[in-house]
Amino acid sequence: MPPSRVVEDANGQSEAVLSKAESAVKAATENPKQATSSFLHTPFMRAALPFVNGGLAGMTATTVIQPIDMIKVRLQLAGEGVKTGPRATPISVVKDILVSGKARDLYTGLSAGLLRQAVYTTARLGIFDTFMKGLTASAERKGNKIGFKERAGAGLAAGGLAAMAGNPADLALIRMQSDGLKPVSQRENYKSVIDALVRISKNEGVTRLWAGCYPTVVRAMALNFGQLAFFSEAKNQLKGTSLSSRTQTLTASAIAGFFASFFSLPFDFVKTRLQKQTKLPDGTLPYKGMFDCFKQVTKDEGLMRFYRGFSTYYVRIAPHAMVTLIVADYLGFITK
Repeated sequence: MPPSRVVEDANGQSEAVLSKAESAVKAATENPKQATSSFLHTPFMRAALPFVNGGLAGMTATTVIQPIDMIKVRLQLAGEGVKTGPRATPISVVKDILVSGKARDLYTGLSAGLLRQAVYTTARLGIFDTFMKGLTASAERKGNKIGFKERAGAGLAAGGLAAMAGNPADLALIRMQSDGLKPVSQRENYKSVIDALVRISKNEGVTRLWAGCYPTVVRAMALNFGQLAFFSEAKNQLKGTSLSSRTQTLTASAIAGFFASFFSLPFDFVKTRLQKQTKLPDGTLPYKGMFDCFKQVTKDEGLMRFYRGFSTYYVRIAPHAMVTLIVADYLGFITK
């Protein structure tokens, strides 16, 4: 083919591409709603939306409830290793923080909390939604409907997988929130979640970022079993009632928050203790692992210590579940 012909063909293809691009831009300008809808319905976006919506919902909820999470962590670490003595309360924890003149400490670790949600909740809700769609499609092909067993299985699997991915950010969050409990001379004074992750990796090893991973995974599975499975089941049960759609969502999320709190609090407690601990002068750790922590706390502090701060935990979990699920529901609705 002559060089001149090659140039003509290339120019012709370029003009065609430019013409299509101009047409697409013009169409988007004239009808932005249609352009947005077309973009949202591309195969890539349909697969990514559950993860994007889940992450945005989780980060919104974390911003709202971060002070409650801070109080919850301080309650779990108060009186460690002591069965008797003064008992910390949510009010006393808040009072101590405010008396120290550092009200902003209530938002300590927000960057870690947001990173955790960006990883954990993005994966958790995205995987759950993906599993549910697959299970629903499979059931419909067989002429059946999915039940509580399928919802529970999807919730457990999604929670466990997401927790493993989000553990480093979760550990950084606990370290940042518990740093204020140490003597001033021993504090790390982490500047941000990135600073915490880098310094922990450098000083204690990268594998330390997955400290407390076992109870974190079990906690996540228990929490998701209570939250996602019961939310989905409650919404399904409330469909035939006279309640409005918004009221059904609020009621279902409140129910889900209670069961999520009940099933997951003991594991959340152990996770906090394991992630907070650092090596003693002799190079050992206070707890050898999840089961050793359960054993020591039961022996030294009593079984009920695992449920200390249940009301605070519920006030942290329920609103977080409600905001997350409502925002995710809304984002799912507007991106259909």
